[in-house]
Amino acid sequence: MPGPAIFRYSAFTTSAPGSGNPAGVVLDAEGLPEAEMLRIASDLGFSETAFLTSITPGSATIRYFTPRAEIAFCGHATIASGVALARRGAGPVVELSTAAGTVPVEVTPERATLTAVETTVHPLDGALLDELLDGLRLTHEDLDPDLPPAFVRGGNPHPVVCVRASVLPRLDHDADAILALQDREGWDGTVPVVHRVSATRFASRNPFPRGGIREDPATGSAAAGLGSYLRAGGHLTTPADLVVDQGAETGRPSLIRVSVPREGRVRVSGTAVEG
Repeated sequence: MPGPAIFRYSAFTTSAPGSGNPAGVVLDAEGLPEAEMLRIASDLGFSETAFLTSITPGSATIRYFTPRAEIAFCGHATIASGVALARRGAGPVVELSTAAGTVPVEVTPERATLTAVETTVHPLDGALLDELLDGLRLTHEDLDPDLPPAFVRGGNPHPVVCVRASVLPRLDHDADAILALQDREGWDGTVPVVHRVSATRFASRNPFPRGGIREDPATGSAAAGLGSYLRAGGHLTTPADLVVDQGAETGRPSLIRVSVPREGRVRVSGTAVEG
């Protein structure tokens, strides 16, 4: 009996060859036990692989696995899955049932746009911030004084650390320390370290040892969290369309577009290609 269809995609691609964040997409994953999903994700070796079941033209159930464990949500694997579903005839909108909530995704054979789940934003300070900065090998002087650190909880929990212009090129985090912190705190998401280039353009680097990699080339859930963070703190005139550049330091430049309404859920868009 043939197994489920396993596809390899890159999401949030640019025009550059080899761009975007690789993701596995497994269609028709009915009957796969969790151990087999984890094995497939580990064999593929991408930061996340999505497993889809109960697929109809307008809906599906989706689960996400890193090579280490299942997580509630993944932005770039959702974009990849949306494109894969559109190429199979789904759309124009697919309601994805995730562990984090229902995520509507507008799909085409080249691009997908997800509507992030409701997101909350909280201060990040004190001993936890000091420990995070130590793991990132940064100091308080590296922080952007106009954009204070925060903790964002949406599809995945993310700290958000906004830094001065000089920081991103020299970022060299302690992966073991960050992994220990992520595991202890249950931070399934990346650790976005962000620089504000202009009012609506941002550069980001995202350590992600919990996902089995040193650094994530593109993180859709963190980009959605960034949009919510900026709006909640009054750091953005809304509605606004943001661009997040990520992944250049990993050799996989990526482009994430974020739409932040005056109120309501943030939307994240990007292209995806198979292979």
